[in-house]
Amino acid sequence: MEIAPQLPSHLKVIDLSGDFRLRNKDVFVEHYGREHTAMDTQSDFVYGLTETNREVIKHARFIANPGCFATATLLGLAPLAANDLITGRVVVDAKTGSSGSGAKPAANTHHPQRSNSFYAYKPFTHQHVPEIEQELRNIGAWVSELVFMTHSLPVSRGIFASIYVETKKEIADGDISPLFADFYSDSFFVRLVKGSPDINWVKTTNFCDVGFAVRGRQLVVFSALDNLVKGAAGQAVQNMNLMFGLCEKTGLMLLGTNP
Repeated sequence: MEIAPQLPSHLKVIDLSGDFRLRNKDVFVEHYGREHTAMDTQSDFVYGLTETNREVIKHARFIANPGCFATATLLGLAPLAANDLITGRVVVDAKTGSSGSGAKPAANTHHPQRSNSFYAYKPFTHQHVPEIEQELRNIGAWVSELVFMTHSLPVSRGIFASIYVETKKEIADGDISPLFADFYSDSFFVRLVKGSPDINWVKTTNFCDVGFAVRGRQLVVFSALDNLVKGAAGQAVQNMNLMFGLCEKTGLMLLGTNP
């Protein structure tokens, strides 16, 4: 927020921090613990979730790149939100590897320690919660309650989210995949899988793999991505490609590491 307002007007900006994701100053202060000093500039920023905001991103000068947990959660919920299928509480149980806990080194982000550990952190207070709620409203859904829990996963990279939703009507198992397939028909980097995704298949790539299970009105959506690529720098490159009229996949046809 200190740099962006001072940049020359001909420059395009993609910000990977959380400084310009939230439109409400008070909500920003509450979740990030510091004052926002550039709200006038914030109003020029477009939220950079590529798959839901593609057309606006193409013409934007400022992009607020989404958080990694927010990306995994919103890609799992966006088709349901856009089709007005969500009712009641949404519960998100999300887990991340040791490379996904911010830029400051700490004992709990040191992988030799974390590789044999598992624990929850920031219960009910994670800074990505208001970002998710804000963008769900933009897509078209009002979630009465979002319960969002994050956990430390004993791997070096990857996010896995289990998203529990109650739908407004019963949905047959065979109807969920076509719903998601239609919503993401133009989204090369979202892949639908049968059952559960596996973070091994998205590591070092810009893909987000999405799967689901359904029982009546109870639906669980699973999403998996690499927190350093689709959850951060990869999505920034994807947005940059759109901003400059390049093919969205440019520079992002990365080799996976599995097997």
